[in-house]
Amino acid sequence: MDRMIYLSMSGAKATMQRQDVLANNLANASTTGFRAELQAFRAVPVRGDGASTRAYALETTTGYDPSAGPISATGRPLDVAMSGNAWLAVQGLDGTEAYTRMGSLQTDAEGQLMTSGGTTVLGDGGPITIPANTTPSIAPDGTVSVRQANGSITPVGRLKMVTPEAPLQRGDDGLFRAAAGDLPADPTARLQDGALEGSNVNPIENMVAMIAAARQFEAQMKMLQTAESDEKAAASLLSLNG
Repeated sequence: MDRMIYLSMSGAKATMQRQDVLANNLANASTTGFRAELQAFRAVPVRGDGASTRAYALETTTGYDPSAGPISATGRPLDVAMSGNAWLAVQGLDGTEAYTRMGSLQTDAEGQLMTSGGTTVLGDGGPITIPANTTPSIAPDGTVSVRQANGSITPVGRLKMVTPEAPLQRGDDGLFRAAAGDLPADPTARLQDGALEGSNVNPIENMVAMIAAARQFEAQMKMLQTAESDEKAAASLLSLNG
């Protein structure tokens, strides 16, 4: 009975973790540039005499859905949507370089270019500052220029965009990082200005998956109840025989 209880418990725990991931994805269905988090589990057979028919549920390698989200035109000069597998380099709150697809940019009180999430946008030479009383624009290659009051256009920097060859790793802050460290800028990376990339989460698929996970959890709970009733019945028989 103890094996049955432990196996049901591990399955219920795995289902709860899956529900957490699905709920987080659904909550970010409207977050700009969000990548749906994936979670997978594998069955590991129990070793030992008489236990070959049992299997534990263990979490395996997790990642994210790399497919692009829908592009919507905004007409805002500081809105950019990464093209292809390009990612925008930013400075995380911990000071490390990270990457994001969130292209809703803005400037802080000092004119420094930031994401709407509050992280500093990095250029090829470091942070980019937009001079006061100018109108910014961003070219498809990431070059940031400003139009002066007299009509002259001056480049002030170029967004650092990278194209990772291997999947990135999502951090607790929601930003992505490369396992090998900082990635070099990709001069061929491109973006679409005046547009934003939406989340690639499919709300309907997530809702269906959450319902399926809830039913799986109920099945695991019934297994626990069955194990408890079987144990009570066994104890009752032993007491009668004694």
